[in-house]
Amino acid sequence: QVQLVESGGGLVQSGGSLRLSCAASGFTFRYSLMKWVRQPPGKGLEWVASITGDGQTTVYADSVLGRFTISRDNAKSMLFLQMNNLRSDDTAAYYCAKNEGAGNPDSRGQGTQVTVSS
Repeated sequence: QVQLVESGGGLVQSGGSLRLSCAASGFTFRYSLMKWVRQPPGKGLEWVASITGDGQTTVYADSVLGRFTISRDNAKSMLFLQMNNLRSDDTAAYYCAKNEGAGNPDSRGQGTQVTVSS
């Protein structure tokens, strides 16, 4: 079955950087559209960024464009999110997610917490 395990979260000061990683298994990673989503405290899930299976196309939410970079290593079945110039409103639980097709909920990992102090 699909397994997604995130790591790399932590506490960072405003303006700092973090790199999140997601180890994927149980499916053919290189064929899968992958994404990062986040859930700020007391709020719903927010889409952050997506990347196609071949890594050639990436899309970002306006709130992170120019600060975050999504990437993948298909040889290692790994997904990454480089986060620079972090702000307090980036504080959230971050989840790696696999697109499961129209009408189906994404598969998600257990999440990793990112806390940005001002």
